[in-house]
Amino acid sequence: MLSIRCSLHARWRSAVNHVRTSAFKGLRSPERRCLTMSQILTVPTQPIEGQKPGTSGLRKKTRIFMGRHYLENFTQSLFDAVGGVQDKVLVLGGDGRFFNDRAVQVILRMAAASGAARVIVGQGGILSTPAASHLIRLRGADGGIILSASHNPGGIDEDFGMKYNGANGGPAPESLTDKMFARSQELTEYRILEAQDIELNRLGEQALAGLVVEVVDPVADYATLMESLFDFDAIRSLIAGGTRLSFDAMHAVTGPYAREIIETRLGAPKGTVLNAQPLPDFGGGHPDPNPVWAKELMDQMFAADGPDFGAASDGDGDRNMIVGKGAYVSPSDSLAILAANARLAPGYAKGLAGVARSMPTSRAVDRVAAKAGLECHETPTGWKFFGNLLDAGRVTLCGEESFGTGSDHVREKDGLWAVLLWLNILAVKRQSVAELLREHWAEYGRTYYSRHDYEAVASDRANALVERLRGLLAGLPGQSFAGLTVEAADDFAYLDPVDGSTSKQQGIRVLFTNGARVVMRLSGTGTEGATLRVYLESYETDPAQHGLDAQEALAPVIAAAEELAQIRDFTGRSQPDVTT
Repeated sequence: MLSIRCSLHARWRSAVNHVRTSAFKGLRSPERRCLTMSQILTVPTQPIEGQKPGTSGLRKKTRIFMGRHYLENFTQSLFDAVGGVQDKVLVLGGDGRFFNDRAVQVILRMAAASGAARVIVGQGGILSTPAASHLIRLRGADGGIILSASHNPGGIDEDFGMKYNGANGGPAPESLTDKMFARSQELTEYRILEAQDIELNRLGEQALAGLVVEVVDPVADYATLMESLFDFDAIRSLIAGGTRLSFDAMHAVTGPYAREIIETRLGAPKGTVLNAQPLPDFGGGHPDPNPVWAKELMDQMFAADGPDFGAASDGDGDRNMIVGKGAYVSPSDSLAILAANARLAPGYAKGLAGVARSMPTSRAVDRVAAKAGLECHETPTGWKFFGNLLDAGRVTLCGEESFGTGSDHVREKDGLWAVLLWLNILAVKRQSVAELLREHWAEYGRTYYSRHDYEAVASDRANALVERLRGLLAGLPGQSFAGLTVEAADDFAYLDPVDGSTSKQQGIRVLFTNGARVVMRLSGTGTEGATLRVYLESYETDPAQHGLDAQEALAPVIAAAEELAQIRDFTGRSQPDVTT
């Protein structure tokens, strides 16, 4: 790849204008003063369509990112949108998917050409998303670039992604991603340094012209943070007492983190972490920690001789799935149970300031907050919406139904953190996962919940379904669908209580008089077509009815959603592609 890129640069050289850019005014280091302008290429380019970041950055097929000027254009647009990177400190790393290592080298050379002072890179170009967030905050960096498409598949024919996190460690707000997109549509050139690759596997500092590239252990600082939050002695005792664990890293970035923390520091037997070696294509799997894609773990946990506690994480380490022996925990229930018991971990012993959930996430945590007298916030989908609440000290825990949970220790969701909090709670309460679930439902009632995904739906058909529903909203109250009567319906809009910003059209909500709810929205995490997500929820207070299968309990709500939205007609699907 390097030889190809150098060949392209050679062909462009005659058209390149070597200029003294403002990025090198006021140079401080001798190395920068010695930098000759002939080493910097100012490459003519033109806008590339579609470089609009979604809720989690820019995600496209890998071959698109590998295309001529594509990565370079977006990187330059990002640098320009943040006001330049001259003399700034950045964090850089990714989940190790295909093209991760090459993208890191390109971004480093562009950061050098734009006058950045230091870039802190995870060894091998690797950093989990929560570890990157922590490193930004720990080192007081100006921001960071994370290369990941999260739970999407990896490989040359699969997905790649890139996003920017600010100085607080959290994802860029819409105001900034809008600037990136606007800049991408007017870009005429980018700057890049001609240089040899940085040795990404060698720890320590290296010079890239005037830029200091610091290669760090991607795990060490994060593991130390986890030890400060949780009672590792209690968890060690739980494991030493015979509790068997299984953690599926899905050949993704969390493998090295889980091995160091769960096996080395907590003393779980070698082999507790499955699929621990990160691979560029995630071993050909889909690194999404849900019962469909983590089937190996689910089969293990539901076997007669299965482990007592199981968990999985995703491509970049920010999602989690929790499973007990014969007991699956929905992400919405997980958030509620963590909120109800977080004080059992040392890092949260003083209690919670408040909780927040994404709008499609079930209202199970709302009931915990109400009983405890805590603030409870409902936000649009996308972790960036939690950032203001966390920074303002309004909430301590937050989560979303898509297997993401986190706290104020970083500004991203954090899969391994959630696993450790679960283990800390179980170590104190000395209960099984199933016992803890039953205890929670007995106190708060059970919220049955499921998400049905219709993937790669033709965009025009998916948009038509949503537009039709928007047109019906005002007249829905009082109407009945499959025997359920609508109490209220709207297109969710969010007023940020911290900065006063408003986000509209965040998903269709339909509430029924019996407490059931249907939410429908189009996802922004895919790379082709549209994914229609249908969220289904019902509430049951009778303990005798708490043992039902979720799909069985939700059957009336599923029928109402189909009758209301005419999903089969618009998508051409008789059933969802993925049910979680």
